Order: sequence, then C-alpha cells, then structure tokens
Amino acid sequence: MAYSGKGKAAAFFDLDKTIIARSSTLAFSRPFYAGGLINRRTVLRSAYAQFVYLLGGADHDQMERMREYLSAMCTGWDVSTVQAIVADTLDHIVRPMIHTEAVELIEQHHAAGRDVVIVSSSGAEVVEPIGEMLGADRVIATRMVVADGKYTGEIAEYAYGPYKATAIEALAAAEGYDLAASYGYSDSITDEPMLAAVGHPYAVNPDKALRRVATERGWPVLAFAEPAQRLGFPRVRRPAMAVGVVAAAVAGALLLASRRRARAS
Repeated sequence: MAYSGKGKAAAFFDLDKTIIARSSTLAFSRPFYAGGLINRRTVLRSAYAQFVYLLGGADHDQMERMREYLSAMCTGWDVSTVQAIVADTLDHIVRPMIHTEAVELIEQHHAAGRDVVIVSSSGAEVVEPIGEMLGADRVIATRMVVADGKYTGEIAEYAYGPYKATAIEALAAAEGYDLAASYGYSDSITDEPMLAAVGHPYAVNPDKALRRVATERGWPVLAFAEPAQRLGFPRVRRPAMAVGVVAAAVAGALLLASRRRARAS
C-alpha cells in the first residue's frame, strides 16, 4: 500500500458491473449511432461485445486491444457532440442499470463522512455524468488528448488495471485520504491492484478469478442484483473531479475480431 495517511477514508467504486449492471461505454452505442458518431455495423458488433462482456468479461490482452481500438475509433470525434449525446440519453440509458445496493452503499459512505470516488476505464464524458447522478465526490477515468475540440486519437491516461491503483494512490496523496481505512469495490480480477490498495476491499458480483482471490484473502463478497429504476438520486454535494478529459467509445468490434482470430488459429 503506497500511501497511508491520517486523513479521512474514502470509498472507491468500479463502475461497470459494480455500480451498473453492464458496460457504460457499450451502453451508449445506439445513441452514438443516432448521433452520427458510429455506423450500424459497429452497433451490431457492440451488441455482440456486450454479450461477451456479460458472460465473462474481457481479459487483460483483450482490454489492451480495446484501448488501441478506442484510440482509432475516437479520432476526430467532436468532444461537445459526445457530451451532448450522453447528456440527452443518460437518464434512460444508465438509470435502469444502476444497482440499488450500490446506491445504498454510496449513501452509507457519505453518511459516515467518507468521500465516494468512481474509478472507471470508461471515458469521463460518460463517467462524470453518472458520478454526478449518484452524488460521487470524485471521478477517475481514462484521459484522451483533445485538440481544437476534437479527440486526436492519443490516449494520455488509461484508467485500467494497475493504473487504477496508481491513480488512487496519487489522489489519496493529494486529498489526504487514508487508504488503510478506505474501501474498494469491484467485480473484476483486473481491479485486484485497486482492491489491494485499500484496507477494506470488497468483491462485487466477482468473476471467477476475483472470487478465488477474495476467498484466498478473506475479502467479503457482495451480490448486487436489484436495479435502481425508480430511485431518486441525491444531487452531487460538490462538483465531481475528473482525472483528465476523456472520450467514450464502443469497443465491440475489437472483441469480435479477437474472437474470430482465436477461432481461426
């Protein structure tokens, strides 16, 4: 654990399949299609990717290839267009996917005086509005380079795997969080470094590998099932802070291509 101060504790939440029931990025494929950012073929491929994601998620190599695909797809996208599409569709796309249990945990941590930080490999244009909807205090997300209001295709900071832990430790040092007293929640083995960085890690709807690690290390396992379709969410108590400005994109085509290559080899 890189940082353990005497400040207040925080609660760090993964987003996809932890707070919400599916991939936040893939969920916006149809709105992006309607807004002219992607074509119909990409929408269909992203639907396949979502199916694969729900079955077991992508492994590390697939996520790295997703990063490359994300970079290529977003090149030239207008940042304000992405933001507008997300703002217009957020409520009916994301709200039905949010787990009631996650909302209740966020409220409990706030009641205990802890900041809530959402940590996601998705882009800030998606993650920040979700964080505001939920009343999160901070947001850590992938950062892409923007020039003249458009994405250049370069990824400046990828909030995935061990990079999540690095970002958490940097934020803890900046804000004075005591990581030894802090909490972490995730579903994926790729977030093991993030969970190991805090004193109170929880596996939420874990994949097989994370469940095994949780059992070995005595980490509690939580089951989130009920969507929060009718819950009213608290207003954000202070502006959510993103670690950079990021694009949101659909990674489905890459997953499909990787599965085809695997079958062909």
